[in-house]
Amino acid sequence: QVQLLESGGDSVQAGGSLRLSCAASASGFASDRYMGWFRHAPVQNREGVAATSISGESAFYADSVKGRFTSSQDNAKKTLYRQMNSLKVEDSAMYYCAAAPRPVPWFQGEAYHYWGQGTQVTVSS
Repeated sequence: QVQLLESGGDSVQAGGSLRLSCAASASGFASDRYMGWFRHAPVQNREGVAATSISGESAFYADSVKGRFTSSQDNAKKTLYRQMNSLKVEDSAMYYCAAAPRPVPWFQGEAYHYWGQGTQVTVSS
C-alpha cells in the first residue's frame, strides 16, 4: 500500500514563498515512479502543476508555474519537496501529491494511482 502525506501548506501574501512536502511510504518512493503535484481550487477543475520522476531523469511543469515552482527530493527521507516562489493569488488551492509508475500524460490525474490527503495553500493580495 502506497501512502502519501503532504504538508507545508499555509497562508501567505502574494509574492511570498512556500515549500510543500510529500512524504511517501517505502513502496511509494520507488525509482520507477513519478510523483505529481495537483491543485484544486473551488469551482475550478483540478490542475496538474508538476511531475517529477523519482530517478531524477524527468521533470514537467505547467506553464502557469514554470520559473516559479521547482522540485527537490530527499531519498533518505522518501520525501519530495515543491518550492513555490513568487506566489500569486491564483495559486490558492488545495495541493495534492500523487504517485504512478509512468503517468501519461503527466498532467492528467486519472493517470495516477495513489493520492495524498492534500494541503491548503492560500495566497492573499
